[in-house]
Amino acid sequence: MSWITYDAGLVDDIAARLDLRTPNADAIRAVARTIVDGDGREVVCDLATGVGKTYILAGLVDYLAAQGVRNILVVTPGTTIQDKTVANFTPGHPKYVTGSEVEPLVITSENFARGQVGDALHDESVTKLFVFNVQQLIRPTDKTSRRVRATDEFIGTGLYQHLQEVNDLVVIADEHHVYSSKAKAFNQAIDDLGARAVVGLTATPAPGVEPIFQYSLAEAIADGYVKIPVIVYRPDGRKDEQTVLTDACHLLRIKDAAWTTWAETQGKVPVHPVLFVVCRDISDADRVASRLTADDMFPGEGQVLTITSQSSEVALRALAAVEEPDSPVRVVVSVNKLKEGWDVKNIGVIVGLRALASETLTEQVLGRGLRLPYGRRVGTPMVDSVDLVAHESYRQLLADKEALLQKVQPIGGGDIDEDRPRPELGAGSLSEEQPAQQEMLNFTSRPRVLGGDNVDGSLLLQVESMDDAVAQGERDRRAVSQLRGKVAGAPTIRFPRREQEILPIRFSFSYITDAAANAEGHAYEHEFKVTLARQAVDAQRGIDDTVRVNFKAAESVDATQKHIPISELRDDLYNRIWNNSYTEESLPESRAAERVVREFLKGAGVTAEDQAHEWGEMRAQQAALALGKLVKAAYDNRKLQPTYAFRPIDVPTVPPPPMPSNVVNKWADFRKDLWYEGWEHSIEVVASFDARSTEYKLAHLFDSSPSVQWWLRNYDPGPIWIERDNGRKYYPDFIVLDTNGTHWVVEGKATDRANDVEVQEKKRAAEDWARFVRDFGEFGTWRYIFATESIIANARGSWESLLALAKPE
Repeated sequence: MSWITYDAGLVDDIAARLDLRTPNADAIRAVARTIVDGDGREVVCDLATGVGKTYILAGLVDYLAAQGVRNILVVTPGTTIQDKTVANFTPGHPKYVTGSEVEPLVITSENFARGQVGDALHDESVTKLFVFNVQQLIRPTDKTSRRVRATDEFIGTGLYQHLQEVNDLVVIADEHHVYSSKAKAFNQAIDDLGARAVVGLTATPAPGVEPIFQYSLAEAIADGYVKIPVIVYRPDGRKDEQTVLTDACHLLRIKDAAWTTWAETQGKVPVHPVLFVVCRDISDADRVASRLTADDMFPGEGQVLTITSQSSEVALRALAAVEEPDSPVRVVVSVNKLKEGWDVKNIGVIVGLRALASETLTEQVLGRGLRLPYGRRVGTPMVDSVDLVAHESYRQLLADKEALLQKVQPIGGGDIDEDRPRPELGAGSLSEEQPAQQEMLNFTSRPRVLGGDNVDGSLLLQVESMDDAVAQGERDRRAVSQLRGKVAGAPTIRFPRREQEILPIRFSFSYITDAAANAEGHAYEHEFKVTLARQAVDAQRGIDDTVRVNFKAAESVDATQKHIPISELRDDLYNRIWNNSYTEESLPESRAAERVVREFLKGAGVTAEDQAHEWGEMRAQQAALALGKLVKAAYDNRKLQPTYAFRPIDVPTVPPPPMPSNVVNKWADFRKDLWYEGWEHSIEVVASFDARSTEYKLAHLFDSSPSVQWWLRNYDPGPIWIERDNGRKYYPDFIVLDTNGTHWVVEGKATDRANDVEVQEKKRAAEDWARFVRDFGEFGTWRYIFATESIIANARGSWESLLALAKPE
């Protein structure tokens, strides 16, 4: 095969189909650009735990398959991740990744020695996904490894040798950093395979590795893809094991109440949080697990699960099912065993016994608790955070804050400002003279660019007292029992969402060529004879004087049949295809149908002038059936094309989401993680914003303008979006209803990013959308405003000035 080329449009298509997060799509782009040489180089992508490396793997497989690659080898560090990877590509499995166009044949050490696999290995039309752990590649003495290398009757060679012989092998090494201790053996095994490309995926690159793409934990936290880490301490300084475990269990119950209440208000299946306890050794784990089953903690059957290298299959199955709604497990006690491959979304509290907070904040441990229980941030701190019960003294934590921060944001990592985030202290922050009581410390990122916007800093890491954590839990419990809702008297806005559908193009008889119709008619150039079968009866007397009767075929004769005039045949053929409702009734289609009949008859030797000709009834019937099949085949094979249809969406949504607990007055200082209330013209009671200089200022402008009746903040994700040509969704910032009854979709953008390609593409899509809505005419007047920071600043709080400066279409 010829090697691959870089196809940006294909990456966009895959990103839309798999609904990839932005960093995942960017990682696939980086890999696709880098491996086009096919020279076997090793490239590594460094992405924070919890961002979704599984989707990068699925996207890469889809991309490579679409480029003609038929042999892809995924190397995993052990059976846990190997089983998870197989599940990701197994239709019907709960962890199956949907959206791929290609369904590869998954080949493992368990199924490769089968006839079906042997056939597929030599079939260039089948995409093969080999999933093996590293031991099966680098240890020829291992029993399974020997099987991989031994000659197989169905393959004709050993599987390992077969992989060496294919000329399009791509190796994807999951948890790439794990192989650093075996680098020489691993690299030798890969070199021996002669792969065209080797792609490593990891959250913690090995020393000396220079990734081609990086996305840090700080970026993932700031972008809302994972939970916010909260380190919990005790102001009284108590940090004995019993106190730590008791507080952790108390926090877990508080989180469980918040998670469950939020789910119930949203009509979702509740996800129950679990406590993750990391111990030093097996005896330590057994002792801690025993203590956790006490009556004042979690005494119920199966509530405490211990996972070590000695765990039974029953325990491992219970671990695999810990996310299920009916799982009894509330605590998982482990001995450094669950660093990779245990990807669950319901860890709410983490305890690292006898470890400093900075040691607990290693990404392998913290990473187990980063995934969001409901797939996204929901605006409730107890749901959106993972608590690490450290119980170091507050002053110790402050003294260690640089080490803490480095675990979240390495110097110079990612796209965040190269200056490390400064700690931002709360209202009751610690000074050197104050006692360490009820203090809170927030680490906030620097302003940065996100999706073409300059956005303000996000909360990356929070240090708070146990009392503050309990109080936040109580605020969340009260908040999620209320609904955000719209204010009294506010309208419901019907947003005309325009969705793309991929439908077959409208069929026309014009798609049937003269040559096709002529060739089909050729088979009916001669008359069909209808014969009468004849049998002769022959009676003979045998030796025993009995008479035997035999039937013998006699010469057949032509039967008489009805003959049809050509004019009647022509009408019958026309009606046969015209009445199938394949096309609209129009003069052009009628003419096209007449042409198809004319060419069909011409192929059968009948010209338009030959009116005296007659056909036998059987010939005419068979011809009509054949022409009908020709038209149906053309109809069934028609091409696909995108089309759009309006699907009106009423907002705010019903039922409304729960009320957030971190609510402040609209005049309070801006912070990205806060919600603001006290608006005069906002349809919803509260609103939150990503950027001070655009969204926050626009909200105040709308609220103070006498020309604005109502405004509504729009969020990503949400029900209000504009579909772009590449299938991806654009979530504009606001909907504004002015006093003239015009609806405005408003977007604020950083001035220095306004001319970026993607920003301009979104702007064009929104302007096209608004024009289509106006032309459609059934949803009133909708217009689009694109306002940069400088336009917003120069508008000086005036709606009319904003319109004059933005110059909307």
